[in-house]
Amino acid sequence: MAQWNPNVIKTPNDIKPDFEFDLKGEVCPYTFVKSKLALEMLESNQILQVVVDNDESATNVPKSMLNEGNTVLGVEKVNEKDWRLTFRKK
Repeated sequence: MAQWNPNVIKTPNDIKPDFEFDLKGEVCPYTFVKSKLALEMLESNQILQVVVDNDESATNVPKSMLNEGNTVLGVEKVNEKDWRLTFRKK
C-alpha cells in the first residue's frame, strides 16, 4: 500500500476537475462515502475535486481513495481550515 503524507502533494494548476464537490461541514467517514459516490458518477480518468474542512478528512479520504484504486492528484491546504482534494477515477 502507498504511504501517505498530505503535506507533500500539491494540485497542479493546469488540472481542471470534471466535477467539484464542497463537503465542508461533513465529518469523516461521511466525507469519504460522499466523495466515493461522486466519483462513481464519473467516467474512468475523469477528475473529482473535493473541499473538506478538517484535517482528519484531508488525511483519511486520500488514503481510502488510493485503497480503492483511484489516483490522488493533489491534497492542498487552501486556508487555515479548508483542504482541496483532487482525484482521478480509475
